[in-house]
Amino acid sequence: MRACCCSSETAAWQEFVDVYGPVIYGFVRRRGLQDADAADLMQEVLRSVSSAIDRLEYDRRQGTFRGWLFTITRNKVFSFLSKQQNRPQAAGDSGSTRRLADEPDSYDAAEQWELEYQRRLAAIAMDRIKGEFQEKTWQAFWLTAVEGVAAGEAARRVNLSPGAVYVAKSRVLARLKLEVQALQHEEE
Repeated sequence: MRACCCSSETAAWQEFVDVYGPVIYGFVRRRGLQDADAADLMQEVLRSVSSAIDRLEYDRRQGTFRGWLFTITRNKVFSFLSKQQNRPQAAGDSGSTRRLADEPDSYDAAEQWELEYQRRLAAIAMDRIKGEFQEKTWQAFWLTAVEGVAAGEAARRVNLSPGAVYVAKSRVLARLKLEVQALQHEEE
């Protein structure tokens, strides 16, 4: 990685890695790469971004930053799988040829990329706001919004009324929406 000249650049880079590292890694793993290969490829993508970021002149009309990052990541995966295809396969190898053939079209892959990004933002936002709520409020939200438990069952589990569960879920979701919007604004 490139050396940052100041602590604000270091903090910005760390935030970038915190948001996009798991998105890149998850995308690569869903393409069939093993854990170590996915981690190596994630690092390779981050190195590419790090070396290109100073030369990047962002023009929103040419596409989003996430689109650019998606393209880099997808190309690194294709390159990796192509190299694997040319290597002799060991017995029991799942076959990179099959993985290349199974690769969804770029629209599906882009959709998956965006979904993974949105999930990551939500996870970061939840982590940031969790401390703003009482434990029972958070549990009611988590059970109903994340785990899909019915309000009545969630109410029984956290010892609240079903109405209080609905209010808790609504309060947390409203705050979560604001935090996700703030994170998206920070990115722009």
